[in-house]
Amino acid sequence: MYSWRAVWGLIALGWAQVKYSNEFLKIGVGARAAALGNAQVAMAGDATAGYWNPAALLNAPSYPQLVLMHSEYFASVAKYDYGALSLPLANDQRFAVSFLRLGIDDIPNTLRFYDGNTYDFSRITKFSVADMALYLSYARPVRDTSLSLGGSVKVIHRLLGPFATAWGFGLDVGLLYRRGPWRIGAALYDGTSTFNAWTFNTETFEQAFLLTGNVIPQNSIEWTRPSLRVGAGVHLWADKRFSVVPMMDGVVFTDGPRNVLLPGRPLSMDLAAGAELRYRDWVALRIGATNFQRLRRWDGRAYLSFYPTAGVGLRLWYFGIDYALANFTGFSQGLYSHLISLRVDFHPALTRRLFAKGG
Repeated sequence: MYSWRAVWGLIALGWAQVKYSNEFLKIGVGARAAALGNAQVAMAGDATAGYWNPAALLNAPSYPQLVLMHSEYFASVAKYDYGALSLPLANDQRFAVSFLRLGIDDIPNTLRFYDGNTYDFSRITKFSVADMALYLSYARPVRDTSLSLGGSVKVIHRLLGPFATAWGFGLDVGLLYRRGPWRIGAALYDGTSTFNAWTFNTETFEQAFLLTGNVIPQNSIEWTRPSLRVGAGVHLWADKRFSVVPMMDGVVFTDGPRNVLLPGRPLSMDLAAGAELRYRDWVALRIGATNFQRLRRWDGRAYLSFYPTAGVGLRLWYFGIDYALANFTGFSQGLYSHLISLRVDFHPALTRRLFAKGG
């Protein structure tokens, strides 16, 4: 059963973590991306590009597209949901709206379960802890070049039950270079340093904190420092039916040492890599690698560790289903999760059929 200590832990998590602020935005979106180790800054090819690299929205089809994803972590305790809709505009421009939520629901609040004299189960209520973000993305080509530019404005809302809330705003910008089978991309996340403004409803826990000698948190602002992702991929055609698409990203963090492949001060760098084998556009087999780390054995010897990923994609007419087995928690090799994405292509032919049936 949860107690005030668990509640305090959740509040402290939102109040004290500045270096790792908004880490939920680094998990990634889309089962295809997860299967490819999240190496997507140049190779995102659908509505998820609004998250990975807004300029890569020009890789998406020139008709509306919807992507939905669901995954669960820690034995289904935490649920991660995502949805995105991309829309074509005039002159080969694109617009996309995306929403994601990572949350734990139905947490018992036992702060008033015992009033000092009696225990009363009717005083137990439930609350949710959730991190949410809304992306508004736009992309356009640069005239007479192979470049495209894009940007995403993101609105962040974090909820710690009735105890605290935060609102934040940030900006991502990206570019994409397309030349023949090659794609080269770069995205700067939180370019202006994304902020979260926390408001604590102290009346909901002040009495319990005073009785137990805990410090009452104050309203505050935390910042997410910029990070840069650069990557490339290429379409290698074996024949008219099969193709192989390798890709790799490098991610640079600016908030000091992290447990990544190349930790440093003030910059740290990580890698992500993947490869996709396609049969026409119907079936795709995917593998990837992420979370590269330098660890030490019990005898002190260093070794390189990474988390492998894998998945498959199927396309049926105007619908696509992607599956991935991946671990982006960074806690243990055993904490793998199943991710499933559904993609709907609102191709003009599908639209005509829908309206025809509706008429």
